[in-house]
Amino acid sequence: MPMDDHKKATLSDKMFLVDVEDPNTGDTFQTLSISRTPAMLLSFAANKFTEAASNYFNENFGLGTVDWRMLLLLARTPGVTSAQAAQTIGVDKGTVSRSVSRLTKSKLIQLGDLHANGRSRGLTLSLQGRTLHDQILKEALAQQAHLFDGFSASEINVLCDLLLRFSDNLDSLIARDRKSAT
Repeated sequence: MPMDDHKKATLSDKMFLVDVEDPNTGDTFQTLSISRTPAMLLSFAANKFTEAASNYFNENFGLGTVDWRMLLLLARTPGVTSAQAAQTIGVDKGTVSRSVSRLTKSKLIQLGDLHANGRSRGLTLSLQGRTLHDQILKEALAQQAHLFDGFSASEINVLCDLLLRFSDNLDSLIARDRKSAT
């Protein structure tokens, strides 16, 4: 199926469930299968990846993972605000604010002029931040090559497409849940 031809699939809950036995009662009940539930697999992989990246960036560059994501985002989208950054990288505004504070104190990013709203500022990489970005990028590409060892370019493209679609569905679910909570 071409990647542009997305059809809604009717999925059976059974494909995600597994029977387990309660050790206390001996009763059998169902729960999610860890190995057949993509959302769980993605979450577990993301947690492992984030922890490994956090340790690596902290030990080698004195940065947290959000700091590195901010450097990446500012290299790609100079002038982005903290609120836009939080939305893009999927963390809360407080986390971004703490990262901006660290990166500003380290002279890795610069704050722009106040926007018309009088509250937000565009953020950009400083020359020092760009140098560090370029240094880390080489390592990040080497790590990525290791993570995708044995994957073809077309498999990586499909994975990216699937993750983007999953992310879009997640945004829709969040909006639906917010709407139902009001």
